[in-house]
Amino acid sequence: MRYLSEEEYHLASRFLFLSMAIVVIQRDIQHIEKGTTFKIKEPFIELLNKMEYAATTERRELRKKMTQKQLQVITLDKNDSFSSFLFLCKGREEKRNYFNPAIRKKVEVLLQELMKKALAVSHVEK
Repeated sequence: MRYLSEEEYHLASRFLFLSMAIVVIQRDIQHIEKGTTFKIKEPFIELLNKMEYAATTERRELRKKMTQKQLQVITLDKNDSFSSFLFLCKGREEKRNYFNPAIRKKVEVLLQELMKKALAVSHVEK
């Protein structure tokens, strides 16, 4: 049974997957900086930094809205196939299980969205 409104669920899930995308971006930056696979690393690091900035800015706004709505997301359990999260809102609880490949796809879509934003900002700056 659903205990959160559509708006509350959308807000919390966007926050959750955006947080995951930020972790992926940060790891990618570290891999590029430490690795030798790129001959010219700077443009890729710059793009990833712009993506990270856009993501953290949006997540900060989402966190403010979530605080106003007394909304939280808590990681419950992770295994090879599924990850479980608890959504709390004003005393109501809703547990959600996500298939890990579905999480990966959602994060990938977010990364593409962030990349488009970062590239659009780059074109405006020039």
